[in-house]
Amino acid sequence: MLRAASHPTRYRPVLAPIHRYGFSRQLSTEKSPALTSKSRSTALLVGLGSGALVASYFLWPDPSRAAPTKRNALLSPSHFTPVTVTSTEPCPDPNTRLMTLAVPRNSLPSLNEAAFEPIWSVYIKDDDIQVERPFTPLEGMDSEGRMKFWVKKYEKGEVGRWLHSKKAGDTIEIRGPLKTWAWRPDEWDEVVMISGGTGITPFCQLVYKELLSQSPPNTQTRFTLLHSSRRPTELPPSEMLAPLVAYSQAYPDRLRLSLFVDTPDGPAHPAVPSSSLTVGRIGREAIERATDSGDGHRSWWRSLFSASPKPKPQEAGDGRKIVFLVCGPDPMVAAIAGPFGRNFSQGDVGGLLGNLGYDKDSVWKL
Repeated sequence: MLRAASHPTRYRPVLAPIHRYGFSRQLSTEKSPALTSKSRSTALLVGLGSGALVASYFLWPDPSRAAPTKRNALLSPSHFTPVTVTSTEPCPDPNTRLMTLAVPRNSLPSLNEAAFEPIWSVYIKDDDIQVERPFTPLEGMDSEGRMKFWVKKYEKGEVGRWLHSKKAGDTIEIRGPLKTWAWRPDEWDEVVMISGGTGITPFCQLVYKELLSQSPPNTQTRFTLLHSSRRPTELPPSEMLAPLVAYSQAYPDRLRLSLFVDTPDGPAHPAVPSSSLTVGRIGREAIERATDSGDGHRSWWRSLFSASPKPKPQEAGDGRKIVFLVCGPDPMVAAIAGPFGRNFSQGDVGGLLGNLGYDKDSVWKL
């Protein structure tokens, strides 16, 4: 789900059986018998049935888009709720904006529900063409029903471009919350988050809820965030990045932050000096550093006893339990953790994390 401000929609696999059937027939080496009148009629009926199925896929309303709009009901995944755009602010990257939406008081659910534990998203509907896409609130929802989003518009992204056209005071429709990944307090010693572009938004929500909004935090888990953008101006805006930078500097034992850019060209980022940026992609060395406990005594004796038992894939060499969360453009996710599986299932763990020995018990793709 949720790419950072916007995540690719997981489409239903309605046409997959048709494609597989056609592909298997194409590969067949058997010679087809001559068609009789009866077989031709059967083939015609099958063809008409398949055509009807294809047509229904494209023309029949999607159940989520056909969900009713309810103005006097609590926010829910089963229906759309009208909400108000309270602010929309430009960012250094002209293709992104910070937007705040407010849920009406009469539609506010209890924020103590498990559904509002990180990481969750909402679907926003483009009323013009009746298409919805998932977006992740950066800080969850506050007691006044406000949610802030970092929204990027893509050349072929309908909802992002539509949202960029909205102004303060406009009304749009959302449904949710929908769980993206279930956080379990103190289940892991270390959470390593790897993101690209707007893929950082789920991790902003997790870090805000577990660290930034609590003093002291209620968890002993340490968080590490490796984030990559193409250039400094495409990094998250200061409103998002400055709190993360400040917290990581004040509490490096709780949050470690590393920022990467493909190129340092262009204006500097207002919240991050260029000297703090790493030029290049997130690679094996960065991931290995992220899983290092920082215990200087451990590193030298581990090298002396190279024949010592190999740790379990989900554990570091000192027994710490680690989980990797990866979110970003599909090519990046594939390079770090392997591609998504069929119909956007998790698929096998591959890429850099697979080469390092991590498996599905310790890697989750968002």
